[in-house]
Amino acid sequence: MKRIRVLARSVCAAALLAVATIAGAGEVAYTPAAFEHALAAGVPTVVHFRASWCPTCKVQKPIVDALLNDPKRKDLTLLAADYDTETALKQRLRVVQQSTFIVFKGGKEVARSTGETRKEAIAALFDKAL
Repeated sequence: MKRIRVLARSVCAAALLAVATIAGAGEVAYTPAAFEHALAAGVPTVVHFRASWCPTCKVQKPIVDALLNDPKRKDLTLLAADYDTETALKQRLRVVQQSTFIVFKGGKEVARSTGETRKEAIAALFDKAL
């Protein structure tokens, strides 16, 4: 019984952390709880599959940071998913390459892009979530 209470508290703490994280928008490390909460709440969300070894991802990073700092996108949440470790999420979302953005609006996928490095194109993609 004690283990169940500890587990229940851990789950509640993770859910509260996810809610607090999503409420702040901006870039957040992907967690299943944060992703599920964002979808359920209809939060404008972009999932970015990236890898530390990916040259395209390195080019995308400062562009993404600049776009997220624009007040126009203050309510947009970007979930940064590690391409090498998030295999279940890759399968669920049918992602086959790093440097992929998947855009969600109202809990539904509305757009995706792989390998894009032009700031204007990434901005237009992100804005589909708003």
